[in-house]
Amino acid sequence: MSATGHAPGWLDSHCHVTADAFAEDREDVIARAENDGVSTMIAIGAGYGIEHNGRAVELAARDPRVFATVGVHPHDADQLDDPSRTKLREWLGAPRVVAMGECGLDYFYENSPREIQREVFAEQVSLARELDLPVCIHARDKASDAYEELLDIWRACGHGEVEGVLHCYTHDLPFARRALDQNLWISFSGILTFKRDRGLRSVAAELPLERLLVETDAPLLAPEGHRGQRNEPCHVSTVGAALATAQQKPIEEIALQTARNARSLFRLPESTS
Repeated sequence: MSATGHAPGWLDSHCHVTADAFAEDREDVIARAENDGVSTMIAIGAGYGIEHNGRAVELAARDPRVFATVGVHPHDADQLDDPSRTKLREWLGAPRVVAMGECGLDYFYENSPREIQREVFAEQVSLARELDLPVCIHARDKASDAYEELLDIWRACGHGEVEGVLHCYTHDLPFARRALDQNLWISFSGILTFKRDRGLRSVAAELPLERLLVETDAPLLAPEGHRGQRNEPCHVSTVGAALATAQQKPIEEIALQTARNARSLFRLPESTS
């Protein structure tokens, strides 16, 4: 255990540490995570407009604790044009960029029309296949349409040759099992810790630990005990503790295996230096 009481070696597989919410103390946030046993963070470039990807690429280039992803969030799908396509390819070729994403379908907010979301997600899956990159996937819906359509696109465009992770998973167990059969991994966020988890801990209990990741989605989705506050990568251990309880396994095993899983998916070295 680390000096803070957390199992060491956590890997936050999905956080937005380049968001404006961290503008005043980003270095302190990353240092705090490291001090709490988080050895590596995956900075997600998408989610704040296409141009924001550049911030994640730049942070990963200068900080050995951080790797980056690049993509077009479904909220921003209608912003994709030829100049931004060119820029995406450039960013994806940068050192320490390890995945496409986050991309996918969001039928909860529908900030971009569904048809455009589908087209842009399909384009990104195809590009990931071309470039041999894994994909960080966002799926959200009030029903099941986004999940079913997303899996159809994944199969059609990935041809079984691309790996990916369903980040911040909140859907049901049958779909999770189908996703595992399609080269997809499952990542849990702070929602797993909520008092009203809507059955999510039961889902987590039934899935193989060898295919699971943990994340914070910081600055969003602060776990129980920090609700209403800015989330940080240092809280990934709280998510891990909830997963340990659900799976009835030691927290040290959860830390070790989820980090190992993320390193396998994103093809990371054992050392971040």
